[in-house]
Amino acid sequence: MPGVHDALSAKIAEKAGVKAVQASGYGLAGSYLAMPDMGILTLTQMVELTRNICRAVDIPVMADGDTGFGNAINLYYAVKEFEAAGAAGINLEDQIFPKRCGHMQGKQIVSCEEGVKKIEAAVAARTDADFIINARTDAIAVYGVDEAIRRGNAYAKAGADLIFVEAPATEEDIKRVIQSIDAPVSINMLYGKKTPAVSIKQLAAWGAARVSVPIASVMVTAYALERLYKHIMEQGEITTIQDISYNFDDFTALLGLPNILELEQKFLDIGELDARYSNTERTSL
Repeated sequence: MPGVHDALSAKIAEKAGVKAVQASGYGLAGSYLAMPDMGILTLTQMVELTRNICRAVDIPVMADGDTGFGNAINLYYAVKEFEAAGAAGINLEDQIFPKRCGHMQGKQIVSCEEGVKKIEAAVAARTDADFIINARTDAIAVYGVDEAIRRGNAYAKAGADLIFVEAPATEEDIKRVIQSIDAPVSINMLYGKKTPAVSIKQLAAWGAARVSVPIASVMVTAYALERLYKHIMEQGEITTIQDISYNFDDFTALLGLPNILELEQKFLDIGELDARYSNTERTSL
């Protein structure tokens, strides 16, 4: 389940054949605020950005609910907001609020008992039984893999559909949490940080139920944009950009221009169409 950072990246993922996407909290913070994932985005902002993504595609979108933006009561209402926005599921983690990226230092987590109550609140809040509660624990970085396994099983017992164990540090830890938690387990792949890079096929062979690739989209986009702007500044021309870019017609088609033109033909009167287009342009749409 690749991560997406906005509606456009979700649409491109769908075009590439991806069957479901993860709205990445880090991706949203990076693209919307140009800030790291430190719990700065508000619930309202996260819901609105997620709604835009859900509207842009026909594939399932998993929301990033962070910690639920407070205690179990805040989380209860957050789940309702994300479900109403069109999400097919939600990540909910046991860090304290405000949280930080799971691969950063300095994480703190709530007690297991509080984490369980928050998952129970999430289950009670959803109205669609198919809305997926993905319970994430960051316990490995704070208390170790045994505590992560204990919490994973506790959250599953509380009603979570999927258990997300963040930042296992070795391949043995990855295999151990998958095999020791009595529920489907999700593993996060973020190259160059705490968890070793393992192929999706290998994770599937070990029994992982879901693999998220959360911020590759925003990092690749940032890298490509930096190269683009440097090229423009250094070369002073754009002729070679076409080799690494959509052309204009293909890009507007990706964004749905043909559908909008069809609606214009259907719902605008002839006078307004003639004011916008020549007869030749109008008949060739």
